[in-house]
Amino acid sequence: MRTVWLTLALACCISVGWGQTNPLTLDDVMDSAQQWAEENLDLEMLRQLSAADQQKVQQLLKDLQSRFQRQYVVDLAALRDTAKAVLPLLERSEETLPYALWLKAQMDYVDVADQLLLITPPPKVEPGEPPKPRPNPPAQIAREVWIKQLTDRPWPPTAEAYVTRLKPLFAVQKIPAELVWLAEVESAFDPRALSPAGAAGLFQLMPATAKRFGLKLHLPDQRYQPEPSATAAAKYLRLLHDRFKDWRLALAAYNAGEGTLERLLDRHKAKTFDAIAPNLPAETQMYVPRFEAVLLRREGLKLEQF
Repeated sequence: MRTVWLTLALACCISVGWGQTNPLTLDDVMDSAQQWAEENLDLEMLRQLSAADQQKVQQLLKDLQSRFQRQYVVDLAALRDTAKAVLPLLERSEETLPYALWLKAQMDYVDVADQLLLITPPPKVEPGEPPKPRPNPPAQIAREVWIKQLTDRPWPPTAEAYVTRLKPLFAVQKIPAELVWLAEVESAFDPRALSPAGAAGLFQLMPATAKRFGLKLHLPDQRYQPEPSATAAAKYLRLLHDRFKDWRLALAAYNAGEGTLERLLDRHKAKTFDAIAPNLPAETQMYVPRFEAVLLRREGLKLEQF
């Protein structure tokens, strides 16, 4: 089933690493995907895919593309069953396994969105007006739900092999060594993880970001090497913290992009993550509280302590 994920990989650009590239419309992505397919894929093999599998995989990607970048967090809850159905397709072969690892690291988003849906009351329907979307929960509510989600979560199986090894690389860059736990959020500490957008490795670096911080992408791709990718991620986090002077904002920029964050801060005349959180892309709204919950669970620390 090698072609299952080749179809998936070119279907659209989404999620983790989104902030490290420019946003594209779905039509843009699909046009680029068609060109890529014609240049790189064995189309005869592609035809061997069942129509049901193609439809299921492509629909999930379209929905993720849309809902991760929309403003409303609870919309992600609707993807829970589809994501769980697609995951086994990606686990069938070595070729698709990197994408399965990526998708597994994203499953918490849809699970938490489902919980937030239950505790977020719908807005009052005004006579003669269409229903309004459910409002985004405040950042503090999201933090509480994420802490509960991870309360009994053991270390990722591969984390022990990397945490002690990579912490000194973060310290060398003069940032808190405990930020190494960002790899749990990005890839569940599996360096093989690869997103459909092209983000790769423990810290899900996009190609342009990797190059920006000195990594090679060919022979071999250093994003898949723990030490080089950790060093690049730490350098990027240091740059973001130097720019925004706050770790929550730095993490939001790592996910959503420096420009996106700067524009929102300016538009709302704000200086904190919590002040702009409801206006960020849905994924980013949950990305920062998720990392905070991981940090608390693994190190017993809060970002305010840095």
